[in-house]
Amino acid sequence: MSPALHLTGIDAATRAPIDLYFDGARVVGTGETTDSVIPVISVDGYVLPGFVDAHCHIGYSMSGAVGIGEAERQARRNLAAGVLVIRDCGSPLDTSALAGRDDLPVLIRAGQHIARPKRYIRDLSVDLDDPADLVAEVTRQAARGTGWVKLVGDWIDRSIGDLAPLWPDDVLAEAIAAAHDAGARVTAHVFGEDALPGLLAAGIDCIEHGTGLTDETIREMVCRRTHLVPTMINIANFPQFADAADRYPAYAKHMRDLHARSDETFGKAVDAGIPVHAGTDAGGYIEHGRIVDEIIALTRTGMDRRAVLRAAGHDARTWLGEPAYSRADALVFADDPAEDLERLRRPLAVIRAGRIVAGSHRDNGDGGDDGPHHGPGPGIRLA
Repeated sequence: MSPALHLTGIDAATRAPIDLYFDGARVVGTGETTDSVIPVISVDGYVLPGFVDAHCHIGYSMSGAVGIGEAERQARRNLAAGVLVIRDCGSPLDTSALAGRDDLPVLIRAGQHIARPKRYIRDLSVDLDDPADLVAEVTRQAARGTGWVKLVGDWIDRSIGDLAPLWPDDVLAEAIAAAHDAGARVTAHVFGEDALPGLLAAGIDCIEHGTGLTDETIREMVCRRTHLVPTMINIANFPQFADAADRYPAYAKHMRDLHARSDETFGKAVDAGIPVHAGTDAGGYIEHGRIVDEIIALTRTGMDRRAVLRAAGHDARTWLGEPAYSRADALVFADDPAEDLERLRRPLAVIRAGRIVAGSHRDNGDGGDDGPHHGPGPGIRLA
């Protein structure tokens, strides 16, 4: 029988005391654990419920779609970095075989991107010749995913040489309503300004990137409680995108402008009260496992360090229906990471489904741990 874990300490985001028993993937009471499960590994330190990468692409890479084996390795790189929930925002690969596994992050899937021909990254999306087909395709992708549908809201239109919306407003409203009727939420890739009003009026649930937010669309997002995942470490690539688009000077100028004011834009969104979450956009220009870089980048919005930790963990988990610690998942640190976010790169333990799967004290499978005991204070020991 695998040992239970007794997790104690202080939640680094909320400052709440932590005293939990994990028997495998179950969270159990003290009496039930001590009476029925021996031995017990005691883990003590500064605790977080695990990061959510709220914008990730398992099954995709710089070279295009990958096989299921590489997709699993991508998931494991995220796990080692402390990501215990992934919201996969579109993949050309059917990753359903990676869902529901206790040895990988919880995987919440959006199916495949929906776009128009030549209006998104080649071979990544389902491309619709007729915008009127969006409603039917949204319904198909809602069935393919597990709770989300991903639209491409804007992309360069080569006929005008700049970013432009892909979908008529009336079609968006019907498509998003169809997704909601199917029990799915909808999110959209949006860089610029012009696609946002139609998406928000149609009832979109989340905006990805959002560099084109204005005071007006920020107010609309607040009123509608629309969430935002700014993918700040990918926004850093905008100048590179602009440099590669010398045939389209208006687009290049627009992308540089969006990049230059992005921190200010996201700061206004945070100040207004828009729920903001950490998402790396890993799978294309961003390598998997960079969630800590995104969390640190979010401090540029004006959020303090504990607020950023809440946004990347507690708040995102609640939004996605994965309450903190409910799956016997946690991260443990020897020192308070809210004092120095660089400490997030060195977890004492990454706990998934009640088992230590990474960190400086990884469970070796025999009830012990691989790392040395820290002595008094935070550490891991066999009770």
